[in-house]
Amino acid sequence: MLTLLAIIGGFIILTAGAEALVRGASSVALKLGIAPLIIGLTIVAFGTSAPELAVSLKSALAGNPGIAIGNVIGSNIANIGLILGITALIRPIQVQTQMIKRDIPIMIGASLLFWGLINDGDVSLLDGALLTTLLVAYLGFSYISSRGEGASDIPGSSLAHPLLATLLIAVGISMLIGGGMLFVDGAVTLAQQFGVSELIIGLTIVAIGTSMPELVTSVVAARKGESDIAIGNVVGSNLFNILGILGITALIHPITSGGLQIIDMSMMLALALILLPVAWTGMRIGRREGTLLLVAYLAYMGYLINSAMG
Repeated sequence: MLTLLAIIGGFIILTAGAEALVRGASSVALKLGIAPLIIGLTIVAFGTSAPELAVSLKSALAGNPGIAIGNVIGSNIANIGLILGITALIRPIQVQTQMIKRDIPIMIGASLLFWGLINDGDVSLLDGALLTTLLVAYLGFSYISSRGEGASDIPGSSLAHPLLATLLIAVGISMLIGGGMLFVDGAVTLAQQFGVSELIIGLTIVAIGTSMPELVTSVVAARKGESDIAIGNVVGSNLFNILGILGITALIHPITSGGLQIIDMSMMLALALILLPVAWTGMRIGRREGTLLLVAYLAYMGYLINSAMG
């Protein structure tokens, strides 16, 4: 009963946190004249990825590499298949040219790099330094390239006082971390009671749980007509998961593959590759494309569940 209450309570906190984060981030974009896409790729993306960082660090230090590595891969799969799929079904997502020409290809490149690094069985201290350096470079490049792009075109956004906007972002991120951890702890406890393996828990329940902030935030942003924040949140989170979470975690404690299968890496890379033509078609992710992404994700979940039962 307590486990179920933790899951439900975590989701409620996540919803409130997402609302606060989107409102605060939108206001900051308006106030500073920063393009909403950059806000989605940075502040919102990193804020919603905070639970993944906390879970991966905690798991790696506790000697649970399967959960740490499965969390990142599973979250990236869920971000594209589950989150963009559901968000597009609720409201089609408009996609900017910059996302197609720069950010999605960079995400694909980061996914390929990760595959290359984990191929020897672990993400070492040196690998972590490389990933973290690339994250800093990406952030710097995004900031420089975004200068001069206004944010006056964010529909439905209101300009809050800078202190209030900052407070909303801080409170939103805190609630996302707290709600995400509560949700994950409840879900993992439930899974362990059924004897599910570490890696499967990481790829499914933990990944979905730590991706709940991205899901709720993207849905809230899309319903407000802020497509740039919705898709920027997903692509930015995937980049941060690979470059930031794996990088920072590996700097603190090397991460072993934890029994990772080629199907898991293949699915992560396949969805990253599929997103490019999906977004390019009509410069939007419509309900048809959303259905395709969601079906692909559900098929992968079906495979994992079948493997766990077998």
